Amino acid sequence: MSVSRSELRLSLEGLNCAQCSARIEESVRLLPGVSFAALDLVAGRLRVVLSGEHNGDETLSRIRGIVDSIEPGVSVSEEGAQAKSVSLPLKEIARLSAGVLLWVAAMFAEVSEGVRMALYVAAYLAVGINVLRTVFGNLRQGRIFDEFFLMTIATGGAFAIGEFSEAVAVMLFYESGELVQDLAVAKSRRSILSLMDIRPDSAVLLEEGGERRVRAEDVRVGETVLVKPGERIPLDGSVKTGTSSLDTSSLTGESVPRDVAPGDDVLAGSVNLGGMLTVLVTRLFGESTLSKGLRLIEEARERKAPTERFITAFAKRYTPAVVAAAALLAVVPPLMGLGAFREWGYRALIFLVVSCPCALVISVPLALFGGIGAASRRGVLLKGGNVLETLAKVRTVLFDKTGTLTRGVFRVTGVFQAGNTNRERLLSIAGEAERGSNHPVARAVVEAAGALPPLGGAIEELPGRGVRLVGGGKVILAGNARLLTDSGIASAPEAEGRPGAVVHVAEDGRYAGYIVVEDTVRSQSKRAVERLRSLGVSTVGMLSGDRRENASRIAEDLGLDLWESDLLPSDKLEHFQRISERTGGTTLFVGDGMNDAPLLAAADVGMAMGGLGADAAIEAADGVILNDDPLGAADVIEIARKTRSIVWQNIAFALGVKGAVLTLGAFGMATMWEAVFADVGVALLATLNAARVLRFGERMQREAEEIKV
Repeated sequence: MSVSRSELRLSLEGLNCAQCSARIEESVRLLPGVSFAALDLVAGRLRVVLSGEHNGDETLSRIRGIVDSIEPGVSVSEEGAQAKSVSLPLKEIARLSAGVLLWVAAMFAEVSEGVRMALYVAAYLAVGINVLRTVFGNLRQGRIFDEFFLMTIATGGAFAIGEFSEAVAVMLFYESGELVQDLAVAKSRRSILSLMDIRPDSAVLLEEGGERRVRAEDVRVGETVLVKPGERIPLDGSVKTGTSSLDTSSLTGESVPRDVAPGDDVLAGSVNLGGMLTVLVTRLFGESTLSKGLRLIEEARERKAPTERFITAFAKRYTPAVVAAAALLAVVPPLMGLGAFREWGYRALIFLVVSCPCALVISVPLALFGGIGAASRRGVLLKGGNVLETLAKVRTVLFDKTGTLTRGVFRVTGVFQAGNTNRERLLSIAGEAERGSNHPVARAVVEAAGALPPLGGAIEELPGRGVRLVGGGKVILAGNARLLTDSGIASAPEAEGRPGAVVHVAEDGRYAGYIVVEDTVRSQSKRAVERLRSLGVSTVGMLSGDRRENASRIAEDLGLDLWESDLLPSDKLEHFQRISERTGGTTLFVGDGMNDAPLLAAADVGMAMGGLGADAAIEAADGVILNDDPLGAADVIEIARKTRSIVWQNIAFALGVKGAVLTLGAFGMATMWEAVFADVGVALLATLNAARVLRFGERMQREAEEIKV
């Protein structure tokens, strides 16, 4: 039965060749009905977007054919199955072992030259059969200049000049090195993906007839699921019955368990550490916070970093250039009378072995993806390696105030009535008007007002000033002093000197009093500022729509370099751009959602605080700090700089070693053995070095937990 769908998400098990993955991606993009294709080599994933009504099964079959023709042995399956554990490829080990035995026999057995030659050929075919098969398949399709072609020409040339033992040895150590490198890449890949392997596959659904285990994606909003101790919560919801503690570290990086009781919201992926819970599902499986976060990470690899794009483009030109240099090296010096063709041919073969750019092409994206994984471990989701590279250059960090540096959880701390209005009346009319706003200050006023009469009019929100309720024979204004001044109403002057947010209230043109609402600074805000300074960030500032008195107090407490207050949403962007121009360098802005979307989009890097629920913030931002901790900004900058350091270490190491061996080979001072090390040895070491960024992220996590303890 044919299936029409808009997208395919495929897992490619066993794909470790960078050049092969680029060809697979290019070939899939050319398939009819495919509008977009992105292959993530590090994660082993291929995402394909189909145009219009298209047969998904037919496209999947064609993709399998493409993969098999380019990289035989790679398994293509639709995503959903758990990743397999890294295991030793016993068939490959047996094949290479047979080649070793034949090679040793050819070198040391007392046999005729004809038999010795046959043993060398048998040994060569045993260890190099996969390479040869791939080369012949590529040649039929007109593809050359990949690592397999280069290795075949190099070892074939060694046979041609009589270096039989060395030809087998080079192919043997190349294949052995590739095997070890593949295992190292696979292990690093599993380590990275294990950070995100937290999506529950099933849920225990409660029905009238009892319990039934179903797939998590089959549970609907409004249904109830049972979560036993030790299980992960399968979908976002709210607790109906039971009390417990939840481990949310895999989602937010927060090591301290969170207590929950009936009425509390819970997130999919959290681990139930205590009692049994029943949870009312509020979001479908694909719409949960966890699913959104995992989708962000999965698609992050499609946004390649500038360094990664440069290395990919460099590799395409580098390999043909080295092949051309090898051809010239083999022919020109002998023609000039500088030696024999055999001698210079051997040196040219060294060029061919060294020229494979695998060390660069695999280790750079692996390091970048490791950085993305390390950031997710600290509760920060990034949208790509390009974001990571930009973060490494940040010199100015600007924060929003409310909900970012402060908790954004307001409470009424003072009610001051005017004239004949009593306290209850002031809270009541303020609550009537403010219930039309989603602003945190408005919600605090509504909560303090308690039970309210039915809405008797239309509520208009006035950005940067407050709200107006018109209806039921009355007009109520609730907002800042500017709102009342614009309406010709005098507010209480003594209110302006008070800390916190002041909500002035007027009814039918008469001033009724004011309500003081206060917020508290996050416990980690001051430490975040100190950490940023220790990382060399030159300017740490704040942009706020709050009154000058409140902004000044918080800026002084935190030791900020600059701050702006009384900013309307339209003013924030103008001030941000002015500050960015004045401070120079790369700027990071951290905000808490919808109102900050223009700044999140305008900044070199925009980070949304806990904004997975705000679609506008996700679209505008380059990353999301899940745990609402401003320290996440410092953490991710440190991770980005560590990742950049490892990337450039790999580039310098790979090019340095290859350049040295190429130079030595040209002067006859290097053999095939050094050439093999410059290829697979360097690739293996660069891969292991790239994995260090994961351990760096784990160390940061341990240090954060020790500080909290």
